[in-house]
Amino acid sequence: MSQDAPLTQNATPETAAAQAPKSLAELKQIAAQVRRDIVRMVHAVNSGHPGGSLGCTDLLVALYFRIMKHDPSFNMHGDNEDLFFLSNGHISPVFYSVLARSGYFPVSELSTFRKLNSRLQGHPATHEHLPGIRIASGSLGQGLSVAIGAAQAKKLNGDPRRVYVLMGDGELEEGQVWEAAMYAPHHKVDNLIAIVDRNGQQIDGSTDEIGGLGNLRAKFEAFGWRVLEADGNQFETLLPALEEANALCGQGVPVLLLMDTQMGYGVDYMMGTHKWHGTAPNDEQLEKALQQLLVETYGDY
Repeated sequence: MSQDAPLTQNATPETAAAQAPKSLAELKQIAAQVRRDIVRMVHAVNSGHPGGSLGCTDLLVALYFRIMKHDPSFNMHGDNEDLFFLSNGHISPVFYSVLARSGYFPVSELSTFRKLNSRLQGHPATHEHLPGIRIASGSLGQGLSVAIGAAQAKKLNGDPRRVYVLMGDGELEEGQVWEAAMYAPHHKVDNLIAIVDRNGQQIDGSTDEIGGLGNLRAKFEAFGWRVLEADGNQFETLLPALEEANALCGQGVPVLLLMDTQMGYGVDYMMGTHKWHGTAPNDEQLEKALQQLLVETYGDY
């Protein structure tokens, strides 16, 4: 399951195959660079969502640089490609950084994040025609339904590739998620891998305080899902879990990965608190973050 995506300042599809990073050390370097992008992007406009973006960085890096088969030249249909849908669209900074650094659009465009007339909206949007974005997201609770539809379309078209979707744990308080969770096993949508960012935090506090999600593994298993668990901030456990999820596809049931992360992972003062859900660092905080995210190989935009 090697990947053909480059990591360059002026990435193009033609350079993708030659520059695909595959080693664990390279993935860690890419993740550190993506985290630098995230904190710089939200700082520049004093707006955005760094906490969940930092927590989910390792997942998106693993998917786009190791696990998924995808084409940065991009077409909306994604025939014979693995598809990824970001349901919790407020963590757009990590999505944009990974897309840019895997060749979908110039890395320099990250400097336009959340600015007027930018393609990099605060929540991903399709009307700007940004390569890599197949749905507008951020209205929480909808991504799993979209992913199920895309997965069923692939099965109807004889397309053997997978569909991935990422949701936040706070997002699971939306009722539509559970309608979709009931639908997928009943219809044997077995080319679908859903991932929950189980960081225990949402905008107003902890998920235990706000919604009380309970035993998510037991709930999804009761609906008929095959459930895996992994530390989402450690490639050493995350990569084997994603590979196992892939191996379980095609067995008549959808797969769910409960991914434990820390909000703000990689920046010590942001970790483990909901306070950085949607707060940008000031100048001093940015410099402190960048000192913790030193990268020798790749350049800032």
